[in-house]
Amino acid sequence: MNIPQLDLPRVVIIGGGFAGLKMARKINTKHVQLVLIDQNNFHTFQPLMYQVATAGLEPDSIAYPLRKILKRKKNTHIRMAHVSRINSDKKCLETSIGELSYDYLIIATGAVTNYFGNDKIQELSMPMKTLTESLNLRSLVLQNFEKSLTKTNIEEQDELMNFVIVGAGPTGVELAGALSELKKHILPTDFPDLDIRRMQIHLIEAAPKVLNPMSEKSSLKATKFLKDMGVNVWTSTMVEDYDGTTVKTSKENFKTKTLIWAAGVAADFPKGLEDLELVGGRIPIDEIGRVPGFDNVFAIGDVATHVSEKNPRGLPMLGSVAQQQGEALAKNLKALVQGKATKNFKYKDKGTMATIGRNKAVVDLPRYTFGGFFAWMTWMFVHLMLLVDFRSRLVVLVNWVWSYINFDRGTRLIVRRYNKKTSAT
Repeated sequence: MNIPQLDLPRVVIIGGGFAGLKMARKINTKHVQLVLIDQNNFHTFQPLMYQVATAGLEPDSIAYPLRKILKRKKNTHIRMAHVSRINSDKKCLETSIGELSYDYLIIATGAVTNYFGNDKIQELSMPMKTLTESLNLRSLVLQNFEKSLTKTNIEEQDELMNFVIVGAGPTGVELAGALSELKKHILPTDFPDLDIRRMQIHLIEAAPKVLNPMSEKSSLKATKFLKDMGVNVWTSTMVEDYDGTTVKTSKENFKTKTLIWAAGVAADFPKGLEDLELVGGRIPIDEIGRVPGFDNVFAIGDVATHVSEKNPRGLPMLGSVAQQQGEALAKNLKALVQGKATKNFKYKDKGTMATIGRNKAVVDLPRYTFGGFFAWMTWMFVHLMLLVDFRSRLVVLVNWVWSYINFDRGTRLIVRRYNKKTSAT
């Protein structure tokens, strides 16, 4: 890997997501050598990926080079690689570009799409967990309407213009709202030869309500917003099968060429921890983020969970949790290196929010819940401030203002065609 040997403890972070990047930015590299390993050379702001998928933003608005973010940190090295195994006995990692020893290891590999064992759905549906998958979905949506122009059969057109989204968490709700706005403001002018009114958007949720982790008030308000925008909301509905054309559920069957899977995520981490007793598929950690049975291995973010009396199911898989864990572990690791006492991690719940569309959002604060225009403005401000740098904030803000004034989205480009598998083998 060509990492220099220094007389400093080597801290290796696997993953440049919210947790890993926050820790890398906050850790004091005067006392340690830092190595950050990720399969990509960029960090993705995942909460806005749905806007890339629906042609609202370009990918470089929400992706930032890791080297640029960490360029001023001394004793810091970044490598693009896939970590295949953790060898805790030798205190080293096996990666696609060679082995790397560590003194302290932080697993911040995040999560991947969870299909709950349904191989056919995994094969034929569209996920949206990575930036590449968001670009694939954008291409597919636009290709569907281009292809619809060439069809004379109404049923074939409807299959191409109908969309089924599985999972009514923030991702599913925001994606359904964005597609509805495309239907209302963009597609009728882009495709005047098509009757866009026939386009159907179905949002399917197994739980009794949308935005299930949020308050009842926010859930009801979000449901009303969605239905007012023409989205068909199906709660307490299980998806049973998909053959590339028909989605079979416990209530109805839906004809569509595009099934978007946003129903859940599962922790993703390298091999080498097989002896651990996982908690809900996630790595168990103690009060400071240490993995049980290891003195020098830690886990933070979506990949990890700490079960306590206060949180018997662990903390939610949220970016705010990951960032707070990353910052806290950076301070605790400095304390460990210097032989000082550590502090137990305490999550500060600053609230949750979701946007449904233009002037429509819901916000749950610890003591207050609200929705509508003010919630939408709050959502936009918070997400702008969470972006990594000023340039990205400016680019996103200009795009949002332009879209709001002109009812337009300026990035409806099929830069690369996406060839989707249409049936299971």
